Parts: sequence; structure tokens; C-alpha cells
Amino acid sequence: MFLTPKTRAIRFLCRPEDDGVIPPPVSAKTFMPDWFRKLPAVDPEKLSTGDSGLTVKRCMPFLDAMTAGWIIRLAATVRMEISDGGKKVDTAWDFDRTLVSNHGAHQVAGNPRAPLPPCKFHNYWSIRTPPGWSCLFVQPLNRPNGIFEIISGVVDSDSYAAEIHFPFFATGADGLHIIEKGAPIAQVIPFERKALELSADIRAEREDEKKDRSRVFRNTISTDGWYRRFARSQR
Repeated sequence: MFLTPKTRAIRFLCRPEDDGVIPPPVSAKTFMPDWFRKLPAVDPEKLSTGDSGLTVKRCMPFLDAMTAGWIIRLAATVRMEISDGGKKVDTAWDFDRTLVSNHGAHQVAGNPRAPLPPCKFHNYWSIRTPPGWSCLFVQPLNRPNGIFEIISGVVDSDSYAAEIHFPFFATGADGLHIIEKGAPIAQVIPFERKALELSADIRAEREDEKKDRSRVFRNTISTDGWYRRFARSQR
């Protein structure tokens, strides 16, 4: 039975024979990269210069983007050979399913990444959301890997029950790149489609709106952690 909108649950389903073999999706907030874990919230060396010393670890917009949704991981290790300035991409893997394939260059003719060839990661998780909900698929946010960049897309995952694959461009330097099993390849952010129906009010601000803007900005820069508490209290 499909989950109701009240539960606000997303389901990731794999074939029975893949259960326990391919890495499961994980909540983005529980899968932070090592560089971010090691980063201090405040750099003490900056304090003597008059700088606040705050790092992106205290930047809620940065962190909220990074921890939104779920991370889809690579099913098995892929060896990617990039050559001729990125114009040629060869891949290999030891797995009984296709992990990378190619798109025709004509499908994205004239795109800013040309002449890099469009490729595609194969994903073996199907994704189901409650009625009215879709999923935005993006390169894992604020997690550059220096090897590839997937192309963003939106899928109506409340009706599309098949597996969703991820087109990408190989952006790494010429040479052999090893992408390990379990590496993050896409970030999945569910959203309710009716949010896209919001209308826009575009005009100059009123005096009361100007005061609100100034108050919020001054509190943000003068009180450590104010934005985090303020934003959460509005939810």
C-alpha cells in the first residue's frame, strides 16, 4: 500500500537480489564529508586579526543545503579513464550490472560543457514519494569531487516507479580516477509540487519591510547563532 501524504515518507526500493549488496541511500545530514567534519566552527588564528573566525560550519544556509534530503551512492567501484582534455571517457567495473553508459552528444549539442561527452551513472534504487511530491536530483551540494558533475533534474516520483539514472559530465583531469563503491553520486531532495505554484510579488519594499530587513540583518551579524535559532523558530 502506498504511503499517505500524512506520513511524508520517501521510499527507496531495490530488487530483492540487490538487498545487502548495493549501498543503501543515506540521509544527507548523516553523511558529511571528512573535510567538513575536520573543519573547526571557529578558526582561532583569525581572531587575532579582528576577523570573527567563523567558518562555513556555522553558516546555516550552507549547512542546510548540504544536509537536505538523501544521498544516492555508487553501487560498485568504477574506474574512469579521462583523456584528450576530457573529450574521451572510458569506464570499467567489476559488477554484474551496468554502472556507466553514454548519452549521444547530439542530445546536449551546444551546451556549456562541450566538447565533454555526456555519460550516465546507473542507479538501482527506485524512489517513491507520496501523491503530489516530486524529487529534485542534483550534484551533492557543497561536495565537489573533482571528477564528475551530474546534470540536475526533477522527477515526479509519486507516479514514476522505475529506476532513475543520472546523466553526468566527467570534469576531472586527464588520467585514471577511482570512484569507490558507496561514493555519493546524487542528492535527492523531495518537494511538494504545489510549492512551485506560488505567485510572485515584485515591488519596492514598504517602510515596515525595510525595518524587518534591517532588524534581521543586524541580529544575524551581531549574535552568534541567531539565524539558526530564528529560522528554526519560524518553522
